[in-house]
Amino acid sequence: MQEDFILDDIQLINTDGVGPVSYYKLLNSYGSAKDALAYLSSKKDVFSRKEAEEELKKAQKQGIKIVSIRDENYPTLLKELNDAPPLLYVKGQSDLLNYPATLAVVGSRNASIAGRKIASRIAYDLTNADVLIVSGMARGIDCAAHKGAMYAKDKMGPTIAVLGTGADVCYPDENKELYEQIAAQGCIISEFKLGEKANASNFPRRNRIVAGLSLGVLVAEASLNSGSLITARLALEQGKDIFAVPGSPFENKSGGCNKLIKDGALLTESADDVLQTLAVTQNRTLKIHQNVSLDIKPLDNEKKESIMPESKKNDIEPDGILEIVGVAGIEQDDLIRHLKMQTHVALTKITELEFDGLIERQNGSFLMLTKQGLRKLK
Repeated sequence: MQEDFILDDIQLINTDGVGPVSYYKLLNSYGSAKDALAYLSSKKDVFSRKEAEEELKKAQKQGIKIVSIRDENYPTLLKELNDAPPLLYVKGQSDLLNYPATLAVVGSRNASIAGRKIASRIAYDLTNADVLIVSGMARGIDCAAHKGAMYAKDKMGPTIAVLGTGADVCYPDENKELYEQIAAQGCIISEFKLGEKANASNFPRRNRIVAGLSLGVLVAEASLNSGSLITARLALEQGKDIFAVPGSPFENKSGGCNKLIKDGALLTESADDVLQTLAVTQNRTLKIHQNVSLDIKPLDNEKKESIMPESKKNDIEPDGILEIVGVAGIEQDDLIRHLKMQTHVALTKITELEFDGLIERQNGSFLMLTKQGLRKLK
């Protein structure tokens, strides 16, 4: 019987012209998805039962759960939205859907090293304080936050990635390894049908889920026109706490965060700022760190700090290349600029590290540490 309800929902939500809001209106008018389908079928073509059955079988084959809003496992926070997704596709640990303390971390795709570092560090500390990090698995800040979270709890930290594609579609392509790791340690969530490719109109819809799953939203780095500000606005409309990391007024990438702070967002420099606020506004008992990030110094021209939550100096490649690349990765041109050496010398050293199996390229010019490279930083 439960499977019949899921099939009804798959049919209804995938019928042309039916979105979350119209789905709930139809349910209110006709009492059930089955009766709503009966009404619609007299007016238009509906998503067929055969297609719905194929969708369910495809999900089951890939180990993806389809969770209905009627299911007790459906996220309670998300139910508060008037356009909550009627169905969620969940790959990984579905028991994380109602984790007691959650925070969204979002920011620029083209993030600076410093921006990715602070996002990773705060995510790492919050995860160790039993706050679950939610983000969108985009390049830049999202990736850094997911990686920082998963590095916590002895490299077993959970995290949730909300996709703007089908739950079986990794986007961007270079995040394939990250996608698999999140599915293993946390979970991947999507409201879109399996196989759905990246589409610009999908990501604002994705953002409302990121905000809806969380008690608050931290914007780690964002320009004035960043999509991250949409997530912050959605969270504000939902009555959530908004946190922002301040930046230099001369940096375009800090403009969005600085404006949020001017408008009343909570200035955030460490996990403590988030934990103390959540403990008050959510009336929760949370682990409060004592200056957890004071040992993490900002990047400057003389010293390059890793985006790794705990950088260890022993047995590290002399020029610090592995530290700069860190768990979040870096564009080759950015790495060369930070090394402050002649380009041909830097390229030679990068090539040597590739041959040694310590770093690898993704998408042509983006450099990532391999598992062997990560071990060398321990």
